[in-house]
Amino acid sequence: MYLKRQVYDKLIRWKNERHRTTLEISGARQTGKTFLVNKFADEHFQHKVYINLFELSGTQFMACYKKASAWEPGMGARPRTPLHDAFKMFDEEFRDREDTIVILDEIQESAELYNRIREFTRQFRCRFVVTGSYLGKVYDQEFRYASGDMTKARIYTLSFEEFLQAFDQRLYEEYERIGDSREKDIHHRLKEVYDIYCQTGGYPSVVRTYLETKSLEEAQGELTRIIGTFMDESIRYFTDVLDTQVFTDIFLAICRILSREKKGLEEDSISEELQKLVTRDYSSNISKAVCNRAVSWLYFSGVIGFCGKIVEMDILNYKQGSRCYFMDLGLATYYLGRVGATPEEMAGTINENYVYINLKRRQDFPEEIAFETPAFATYRGGEVDFVVQGRKSSLRYAVEVKAGKHAGNTARKVLSDGKADRLLYLKGNTKGGKEGKVETIPLYLLERYKF
Repeated sequence: MYLKRQVYDKLIRWKNERHRTTLEISGARQTGKTFLVNKFADEHFQHKVYINLFELSGTQFMACYKKASAWEPGMGARPRTPLHDAFKMFDEEFRDREDTIVILDEIQESAELYNRIREFTRQFRCRFVVTGSYLGKVYDQEFRYASGDMTKARIYTLSFEEFLQAFDQRLYEEYERIGDSREKDIHHRLKEVYDIYCQTGGYPSVVRTYLETKSLEEAQGELTRIIGTFMDESIRYFTDVLDTQVFTDIFLAICRILSREKKGLEEDSISEELQKLVTRDYSSNISKAVCNRAVSWLYFSGVIGFCGKIVEMDILNYKQGSRCYFMDLGLATYYLGRVGATPEEMAGTINENYVYINLKRRQDFPEEIAFETPAFATYRGGEVDFVVQGRKSSLRYAVEVKAGKHAGNTARKVLSDGKADRLLYLKGNTKGGKEGKVETIPLYLLERYKF
């Protein structure tokens, strides 16, 4: 079953750009990077060379690379084009032409190849794509950053729009023209699909499992397999196997923090708050260093994302890493269930997590919204769920995310005091409306909203 992905258009734009670069595709494990890149290569190039550095093809290519680049003083002339020679050894049909593409999957497995990215870009006519699920590894000292020679694209789990299109193409078409849709129950039907999406999340194999079986239990079973795969593979990158055992404790601690009625942190950063909670409630022998290392790994692996805090609605008083969210709703739903969150708590937290993911996507190039990360704000003893500022409009929005009816008093204070230009309510059960500077839209229409 093919799941259409919006990021595919970015790959086409990269191919057609006048300025040649190597394309780096990042994203969490199991988000469909390998499938999408291979599909793109097959549809837009005459010849493809695929090398997975996790697998046998990677071992074989590295043997070719070492043979082609071998040289010692006194051996005669140095190899002039060792990289070209290595690809020819690996693939006899390789030709350095514009209709050839080379895919180096799991690039984090070889610092030596990663450090050749500049040469890939400048010394070849063919195009190069490098991918990785654990690109946090490239921040180690042996990896050098190829600034200016790379274009980056991130692949997330499926958005609600992508899920809807796979779920019901006809309903998706109504969703696209919802302003003049003739379907009387369109909002009710979209809300039903959104509720399913909140439970399955957007990992492609989880979505396929649900669409094929219509079973949330089967879909959750596939999700737990993905979680297990991530934890098993992460062991490769930790010096102490015990470090990986803290992941589950951190997931549960994130859920407890997000479920708090008062969301402000007692500590200065999410890492410190998580370390305190993990030590108190789960494992007293976990050190701060281990917890911080695990949190960083989860972030760079695309499993969690950080949210900043704007103190008293002053954008010059911005604190990074003040909260974190899951980067997939299925993952959030699964762990919220494990900590015993009530249906009401779960709905509110999942809706907020959904908005966070959408805002995070909008900060990828070309950025639609400002700030380093999505951000919430404090103001006069209260909080605003998110503050968003459009890059093109320069309008500042106070955003309130609610599962049901709520006054949003702090957000109204922010608007009336001139700290925001607009107030946006995102609700589960509404058809939307607008009154002056206050606008209300259904949560499931957020992806179509322009700030």
